[in-house]
Amino acid sequence: MDRVALRGLKAHGHHGVFPQEREEGQTFVVDLVLGLDTRPAAADDDLAKTVHYGIVAEEVVAVVEGEPVNLIETLAERIAQACLKHEGVKEAEVTVHKPDAPITVPFDDVTVTITRSRV
Repeated sequence: MDRVALRGLKAHGHHGVFPQEREEGQTFVVDLVLGLDTRPAAADDDLAKTVHYGIVAEEVVAVVEGEPVNLIETLAERIAQACLKHEGVKEAEVTVHKPDAPITVPFDDVTVTITRSRV
């Protein structure tokens, strides 16, 4: 399986379990690795035969900016399901970064990574 990756998609969302997270929101960063067969697109040099990563990026940002959830695990699941709606995408690895998580000690990042595939 071939891979198409998008790294560092940024969006402002209101996800989290604390009231301040829901009210003020924060920046979330998303990395995607999409598994698909790129041979048909390469053979014909045809965008219609692969995944349009620009559209995927817009959809992912819409999910992050959309309905709030408590957990970044839930957010990652919603993003993966949106990616798998694209016809050629067989697998989606999603990493959600929450660099401004409300943690009381110094840290660089909090992430959740999931992999989902068509059944």
